[in-house]
Amino acid sequence: MSLPPHKPEVLVIDDEVQIRRLLRVTLEAAGYQVREADSGQVGISEVTFRRPDAIILDLGLPDLAGLEVLTRLREWSHVPVLILSVLGQDDIKIAALDAGADDYLTKPFSGGELLARIRVMLRRGQPSDDLKVVKFGDVEVDLVRRIVLRGGQEVRLTAKEQALLRLLVVNAGKVITYRQILRELWGPNAEEQTQYLRVYMGRLRLKLETEPNRPRYLKTESGIGYRLVLE
Repeated sequence: MSLPPHKPEVLVIDDEVQIRRLLRVTLEAAGYQVREADSGQVGISEVTFRRPDAIILDLGLPDLAGLEVLTRLREWSHVPVLILSVLGQDDIKIAALDAGADDYLTKPFSGGELLARIRVMLRRGQPSDDLKVVKFGDVEVDLVRRIVLRGGQEVRLTAKEQALLRLLVVNAGKVITYRQILRELWGPNAEEQTQYLRVYMGRLRLKLETEPNRPRYLKTESGIGYRLVLE
């Protein structure tokens, strides 16, 4: 007998009963499992024991600020987080994204947009069909098998080099800030340690670029971050 298809589980952390009810109806109708938490502490406990596939987090919680909940989660978890808030100011959005949120949606919202954002978050980190193998120059990166070839020969990468390359490949064409990379690879306490990145990016360029001192693919955006250029 075949197993039933996996239903992604979404944890909703919001103190408003009506919002939780609306989210449950919307998500369950789209095929998701839903769990609820009405406070930050309960939400953190749920993540610890349930390991949901995604989180919808309200910023205005009764016990902990939503950003505090997010910061604590990012100390050990990379679960996708969508911030849901009545606060739409740019500085608040930027603070949430810098703290590790994957996306930000302002109330009121449509069910269709909410579901679209959840789908995008769940796809991140999971290579799509057109991202299973990515090529640039004479380099071929197989995200599924975690193999990197250059000129048909396998390139040996350390775990951190592999993680950095994967992050750049999944976000090819986009600038990833130093802080985003450091947080993703080394955790929130390493956000200012840009020397880590210089060392590992230098190693990647030596292994993958024809002219490491004049990189064609692994580009630096001065003062901002790095970007992988596909040609």
